[in-house]
Amino acid sequence: MPLTFVKAGEKRTIKKISGKDDARRFLQSLGFVEGAEVTVISDISGNLIVNVKESRVAISKEMACKIMV
Repeated sequence: MPLTFVKAGEKRTIKKISGKDDARRFLQSLGFVEGAEVTVISDISGNLIVNVKESRVAISKEMACKIMV
């Protein structure tokens, strides 16, 4: 399921990153790689603030839909 369906406070493991090469490379540079643990901190209108690899990152709803957990 996409990361956008995860509720605040839940921890999940990234299973797949979809999308075009540029989008995948951008997400990988932020730490979103297969096997990494991600925790949703807050959800504001679909835009997410998450903890990934001990960093807090804000991502858009569009980018969060490309991250499968």
